[in-house]
Amino acid sequence: MNWMIASDLHGSSRYTKALLDAFARESCERLVLLGDILYHGPRNDLPDEYNPKAVIAMLNPLAGRLFCVRGNCEAEVDQMVLDFPVLADYAVFPWNGKLIYATHGHVYGENNPPKLSQGDILLCGHTHIPANIAHDGFTYWNPGSVSIPKNGSARGYMLLTEKSVCWKDLEGNPLSGF
Repeated sequence: MNWMIASDLHGSSRYTKALLDAFARESCERLVLLGDILYHGPRNDLPDEYNPKAVIAMLNPLAGRLFCVRGNCEAEVDQMVLDFPVLADYAVFPWNGKLIYATHGHVYGENNPPKLSQGDILLCGHTHIPANIAHDGFTYWNPGSVSIPKNGSARGYMLLTEKSVCWKDLEGNPLSGF
């Protein structure tokens, strides 16, 4: 298992290309996208090289390797142009003897988690800030944002292997503090 986890592309062709370059460089099997793929949303400035049609053209050929959940900027019209499902509110998958609950973060998030079992992992995007925070009963992970990072964080992603997880910037450098 070698999965890349990313969130909040927001229609940036520049940073989607950088993410896909990292995806190839890291030899990942799957790319998990935690929502907000095409649209920048009314609260955000336009990201660099905002071009949702170019993002569609880059992602659709990878349809069989993408695993996505719906962000607060996804709409039914997005599903009409994408060749992979993007409208699921959440997904659950096992990892290293634990359960990962993946969602965008605008409904369930760090401060409003869904019902989880002891040791489960809540995996969200939405805040645009990378995180690895142990809470009483669960761990909160966030890869940050690919295109519009906040609080001085780097544009980045997470790598999930059979036994480990790490946070990296788009150039592949490990992020400190994780």
